Amino acid sequence: MSRWSLHTHSEVANSPMANLATWMRPKYEKWFQPFFAKHPDIHVFDARKGDLPLDQMDGLLLTGGSDISPEFLRQEVPDPSVLDKHVDPERDRWEFAAVQEALARGLPILAICKGLQVFNVALGGTLKLDIKGHNLSEQRDRDIQPLRNARRASHRFSKVNSAHHQAIDRRGDDLEVEAWSAHDGVIEQVRLRKYPFGLGVQYHPERSHVYASLFEDFFARLRDSR
Repeated sequence: MSRWSLHTHSEVANSPMANLATWMRPKYEKWFQPFFAKHPDIHVFDARKGDLPLDQMDGLLLTGGSDISPEFLRQEVPDPSVLDKHVDPERDRWEFAAVQEALARGLPILAICKGLQVFNVALGGTLKLDIKGHNLSEQRDRDIQPLRNARRASHRFSKVNSAHHQAIDRRGDDLEVEAWSAHDGVIEQVRLRKYPFGLGVQYHPERSHVYASLFEDFFARLRDSR
């Protein structure tokens, strides 16, 4: 993957490129590669591969993955069997710390699928721990989930490729809903009010060129923060 590697602290400090922090499952890299390949001036750091200097990052990308570990949730879990068996507490610990660092510095944040849920919980929200009808295989890679968009939505898509079994319940502080599932009102897109760029989506924009404008917006903000 273009510029998809770890570098030393001194290399980060001396680099003229914008530095993007993330934690990404290996199987997701193929989806993001085409978007990053178009922007060789953006240097991507994957915390899954080792420590990275958060204080030298210019933006944060929260990607998809397993459910959030119960110890990081702000709610009781009446039935633990509904959660993924293979949660990743190490990743959750890093992502929640990274969100707080990014918010403290006003860095651009793009949160996708699980990332949206982390973003919401980090801001004090809770989750619907298991919902029906949103984790269908045909919705995983095809843009067939119809949305209802708010008038002021920063990015508007009539249909998306959203497949998931958890979703936002109580919104985190200052999160404004920009889109809902058209058939049952499940939240699919939020933004952080009075913040330079804080966008969370339940769908997977990395899986289709249809969402290129969303990434272009994020990358532009990332360069500006540099």
